[in-house]
Amino acid sequence: MKKILKYTFVGLMGCSILTSCLDSALDTAPTDSMAGTTLLSNANSAMVPLNGIYRSMYTSWSPTDNTHQSFGISSYAIMADVMGDDMIMDDMGSGWYWYDCLYNVKSRYTSSAWRSYDMWNCYYTWISNANYILAAQETMSGTTEDVNYVIGQAYAIRAYSYFMLAQNFARTYKGHEEDPCCPIYTEPTVAGTAGQPRSTVQKVYELITSDIQTAINKLTDAPAQKYKTHIDLSVAYGIQARIALTMEDWNLAKTAAHNAIEASGCTVLPVSDFLGLNDVTAANVMWGAPIQNDQTGMYASFFSHMDAVDELDVSQKPYGNSARKQINKDLYDNIMLPTDTRKQWWDPTNEESERGADAGYQQEKFKFSDYSTWLGDYIWMRVEEMYLTAAEAECMLGDETAAKNDLYAVMSKRVDGYTTSKTGTALGATSSQRTGSLREEIIDQRRIELWGEYGRIWDLRRLHQGFRRTVAQGWPDAALLSNRPTDDAECYMWVLTIPQSEFDGNVNMDLSKDQNPTGDYK
Repeated sequence: MKKILKYTFVGLMGCSILTSCLDSALDTAPTDSMAGTTLLSNANSAMVPLNGIYRSMYTSWSPTDNTHQSFGISSYAIMADVMGDDMIMDDMGSGWYWYDCLYNVKSRYTSSAWRSYDMWNCYYTWISNANYILAAQETMSGTTEDVNYVIGQAYAIRAYSYFMLAQNFARTYKGHEEDPCCPIYTEPTVAGTAGQPRSTVQKVYELITSDIQTAINKLTDAPAQKYKTHIDLSVAYGIQARIALTMEDWNLAKTAAHNAIEASGCTVLPVSDFLGLNDVTAANVMWGAPIQNDQTGMYASFFSHMDAVDELDVSQKPYGNSARKQINKDLYDNIMLPTDTRKQWWDPTNEESERGADAGYQQEKFKFSDYSTWLGDYIWMRVEEMYLTAAEAECMLGDETAAKNDLYAVMSKRVDGYTTSKTGTALGATSSQRTGSLREEIIDQRRIELWGEYGRIWDLRRLHQGFRRTVAQGWPDAALLSNRPTDDAECYMWVLTIPQSEFDGNVNMDLSKDQNPTGDYK
């Protein structure tokens, strides 16, 4: 028990029963001398394991050769963006994210050095550690508010983790409720705990929705957010809004998004007030990680992959220089309005790209706050997302006046005099098939606003849209995927395979029956 409850984040076991294998990489306090039961006996000391979970959300942790693209929440946002149509990878560079971009990871499920292994184990470790905290809720001492603060966050972490597993290891919720998803664990696990079979998408989402509502109930009667890294009431509402959007529960998505806006106290900012997107103290940031000098991760970090640092003459530039992240030129040239102040987030001159005019437009949205020390905060949720979520939900509910008002809340700070007369909810079968609807307009602004932050493929999946990459958009030939069914929203291209180690360690999982398709179709 003592070893389990050190709450650290390496030496991961390849099955869902992870906590018995955790060693000692991410201790956030000198906990070696404290038994697990002592740590969880009161709300104050329970913050130690809770803080450990949060630190693993922004620290490079992978125990294998995948370290430099496995640094928690922000690493998976890049993965999900390069899998879509809007974030172009100019070149292979050192190889990080290139195989995600090319959809060339699923067949490698037997290796611990590839995406299936790190993502599966990351989220199940957060679930496992959250379960240990939740198991102590009846005996944890402290004021009601302090206990709620700890327990509410643990429920939210578990909900968020299962939500991300469902989005990546199964097809999207609507229309696939009876598809196999992932095993469910709601109790503490040890080395001898029997592995569980895959539950259906419906069953997993029932747990997700229950957990996030319980988190909200607890956090309603809890102290205010003490650290931007920690999930408070507003962030829990924000996670609920994301879940409801994916489930197409439009009423809940609208309500949760508005609740998140109100509870956060955050305001939409002009682009000029949060350049670089590297400061969690900005007034529009709801959730993120303030990165300290000893926590940067250097090459294994978000800004290392995003910022090309062309303006500096340095001998060792980050990965973002050799594997440049660029915007789809069609999105920039033809969808973004000419007067949109977000245009400054990208450089259309392509002066530094080896592909020149053939390339997409280099990103300048995400910049180190201090390259000499590899600093830059990670932003995981902004209030602008909540307005756009509410707008889409209201559009789907037929309340176009409310939808436009929420859309204007963002766009009035992006385009002077912005207005739209669009109406309707129609979307094309692919993102390049245009309908001119209001919902499409809202999604377009979401694509621009949340580029690099949310993960485009997750939106494409819930929208049941395919896509096509083209040379005209700026994609390199190697990444066009022209012989792959990216235009088929029902295919299995973007459903990750389950790591072999799960089947090796779980008697209730059968490789021949329970593995996701290694190809594009079942």
